[in-house]
Amino acid sequence: MASLITQSVPKTIMNLAVPMLAGTFAIQVYNLTTTWLVSRLGTDSLAAMSFSFPVVMLVGFALMSIGTGTMTVVAYSLGGGNHAKAARVTSHSVLLMLLMSGLLCIAGFATAEPLFRRLGAEGNVLQLTCDYMRIFYLGMGVQCLQNMFLNIITCTGNTKVSSALMVAGTGLNLAVSPFLIFGLCGFPRMEIKGAALATIIAQSVILALSFRILRRKHHLLNADVKSRRRILISWRRVLNMGLPAVYSSVLTPVCLGINTKLAAGFGTEVVAALGVTGRLEMFSCLIPMSIGMTLTPFVAQNYGAGRLDRIRQGKNLAMSFAIIYGLCMAVMFYIFTPSIAPFFSQDQEVIRIIIKYVYITCACYGCLEVFRYCTFVMNGMQRPLFSAGLNTIRIVLLLIPGFIIGAHFWGVTGLFAARTVCDAAACIFGVLIVNRVIDKAENSHGTIIQPELRDRHPMHEQRRRDYPETN
Repeated sequence: MASLITQSVPKTIMNLAVPMLAGTFAIQVYNLTTTWLVSRLGTDSLAAMSFSFPVVMLVGFALMSIGTGTMTVVAYSLGGGNHAKAARVTSHSVLLMLLMSGLLCIAGFATAEPLFRRLGAEGNVLQLTCDYMRIFYLGMGVQCLQNMFLNIITCTGNTKVSSALMVAGTGLNLAVSPFLIFGLCGFPRMEIKGAALATIIAQSVILALSFRILRRKHHLLNADVKSRRRILISWRRVLNMGLPAVYSSVLTPVCLGINTKLAAGFGTEVVAALGVTGRLEMFSCLIPMSIGMTLTPFVAQNYGAGRLDRIRQGKNLAMSFAIIYGLCMAVMFYIFTPSIAPFFSQDQEVIRIIIKYVYITCACYGCLEVFRYCTFVMNGMQRPLFSAGLNTIRIVLLLIPGFIIGAHFWGVTGLFAARTVCDAAACIFGVLIVNRVIDKAENSHGTIIQPELRDRHPMHEQRRRDYPETN
């Protein structure tokens, strides 16, 4: 099993991030292509996807936070050399994910129409949004289990396999989508519902493959899930990491929902434009996202091994890259956005708003990535409350008031400008907090926790309390 604690830090991050680039690129190509396909159905369908986006993020992130908690505990256990605990946590987390996804599916069906009506969807747009979301809810458990398994494969250091699975899933999704959306070759024309169903089909295939890899190659899934005591211990450890992540994850789509609600007050064209720009933003963060996906397992394994010096070095390298890359992408977007926007809409007003949004916000793309890295480092260092606190500051104290004030006084321009100002402020604050946490950890334990001192490390004391029979 690949280790993240032995090679040089730049080489380790490079070996993790480069294979992930293909996977994240494939995901973003899928997002952009699906948006383009749906846009061929008209502005109402494109607006429906925009209305669904905050709720998809809300539900998906809430469940994927369980996967994040699982990945962090598994990576920490692997870094500390405790493979048996890593396998138990992985196996028990499958049960937790199935339970939570079932409950959220029931809640989603019960609240779909009133929820989207409150977000501002009306008439045909409301009906299209509900059609899309009902299929999404049915496949929610498949999506989240697949993401959790891919994250666990990543935290073993085997990013080539997880990336290959992402690429395969995207390829399958894109191959199936046109047939279901437009009814090609005798398939029923499902339109926006076809986009959702194609995703579930592809994710089911990747879920089966990733399950086989975790069980047979990494031996991180087993049938030893009968002990209620051990199940509850595993769930407690995962939720200790995951619940703050759930809270943080919920904040993002709530904020996006408020932003969408405010945008809906300026017309359907603004909502449709936000749906496109959201995909463009995700594409612009493609390479930094590849690094971010590997940062939490890298930090978690090194924290489990007591290598605080490697954590600091990795954090500095990642953040420096994000700033430089973000500035380069800003220049590219300033130049090419007027040529890109017409691919996603033929409505001239939608095109104008897309260009305006990108011109106002793209300067701080790097700042947003640095802020995300701060939360990844905190999660990897087993400090999810710090990560949740940073997200609270950015979203509750900065973004939401900024959106409301900006929209009230300066209209659409103010709504967009608030994003830029708040992301820059959150970036600066996040870096200060992360540096202080690492400094405090180094002052307490030194930059390297020696093997003979490791048993006195606070997280190893927690391990002894949770699993006395394995120590």
